[in-house]
Amino acid sequence: MSRPPAKPTPRRAKAAKTAAEIDAQSYSAFVGDLKQKIAEARYRASLSVNRELILLYWGIGRDILARQGREGWGAKVIDRLAEDLRRAFPEMTGLSARNLKYMRALADAWPDSEFVQRVIAQLPWGHNVSLLDSVKATEERAWYARQAIEHGWSRPVLVHQIESDLFARQGSALTNFSRTLPAQQSELAQQLLKDPYTFDFLALGPDMLERDLERGLIEHLRSLILELGKGFAFVGSQYHLEIGGQDYYLDLLFYHLRLRCFVVIELKIEDFKPEFAGKMNFYLSAVDDQLRHRDDQPTIGIILCKGRNEVIVEYALRDSSKPMGVAQYRLSPALPPQLQHELPTVEEFAREFPLMSVVKLRIEIERALRNLAAARGVVVNRPVGIMNMLRDLQRQGLAPASTEQMLGSLRAMNEASHGVDVDTDVAKRAVEVGTIFLAELRAIDTDD
Repeated sequence: MSRPPAKPTPRRAKAAKTAAEIDAQSYSAFVGDLKQKIAEARYRASLSVNRELILLYWGIGRDILARQGREGWGAKVIDRLAEDLRRAFPEMTGLSARNLKYMRALADAWPDSEFVQRVIAQLPWGHNVSLLDSVKATEERAWYARQAIEHGWSRPVLVHQIESDLFARQGSALTNFSRTLPAQQSELAQQLLKDPYTFDFLALGPDMLERDLERGLIEHLRSLILELGKGFAFVGSQYHLEIGGQDYYLDLLFYHLRLRCFVVIELKIEDFKPEFAGKMNFYLSAVDDQLRHRDDQPTIGIILCKGRNEVIVEYALRDSSKPMGVAQYRLSPALPPQLQHELPTVEEFAREFPLMSVVKLRIEIERALRNLAAARGVVVNRPVGIMNMLRDLQRQGLAPASTEQMLGSLRAMNEASHGVDVDTDVAKRAVEVGTIFLAELRAIDTDD
């Protein structure tokens, strides 16, 4: 006689129930955290291997230098060394005469062992070779080395930045930041601006219009982000603002994740005129009033012109209370060949900048909430955040059906908007929920 199946113990039942009721967002965040830890561990391992290799190469170069100086050996000794070392270590690549000469040059260029361990050893050998080949001034070479580490430049991108003379262009825009921003932010903002900007990925003729320039930049958004630099998150082009019952459109709107502020970019296909500064001042006041959050820093404006007279720019910016800069841009007929295969694909770009769509969506949701509240007679003071507005609408019975899901994704949106790293899967989920919520908001507003 068969016995009936045993009933699950309370502990087993509880375990099964817990597994069945795993919160999707919590689990996604957990998986994202594990993926990040694994990726970071693999990255640290690769850095460790690279560091030891560069330190070995630097040590070999230093020893060659010392022996040549002490023994009076000429350059031909390197060829002999290469043959002997290859025979001793046939499985080891990188011991050619050419590489040994680069090792000697590496030690000659960087005599400070502490700097080598802290900076140079973090760069792959190919990066170091490019720096030795292309940059002769020590200060400039050290600057490119630090920038390559900070921004994660590949070797082709590093070469492109050197060839475009980024060292001379960085921080060269004419601005009023020292008078309009706190000292710490002023210095960082100044260094982030360039002059001129190089839009050599555009092929535009001399008869181009401003809309052609804007359209070209948007179509090559990945290249534009590379030229602007690390930290720029794209919010929108022709971004609509309603001011005093009239419509205005910003050429390009970004949010900078390190400066924690909006950045308005206006494009001009002519030389700078004083009235451009007045219009930018107007736009910055509007963005500060309508988009800026309590924790955001003052919005910054960048006027990109075909050319500019320094005296005219100085007079135009002298009495402005809003932070803005004026820079030139230059165009080339084609994308440099070393970048053609190096720029990320659309899919890679979406992974690399997952915060862009989240930041943009959060701004649109906040604006739609204010519009709905105003249409329904709900008074909303400007500093009130999205969560408080949602709670107010819920109490009044005006909130969309997906409000609870929106509240669950709001934390990720807030973190993304203020420069905090958000897992890609969590960001995608926030975009999905936010898009549905925004559609419901607009539907309610239209019905009203």
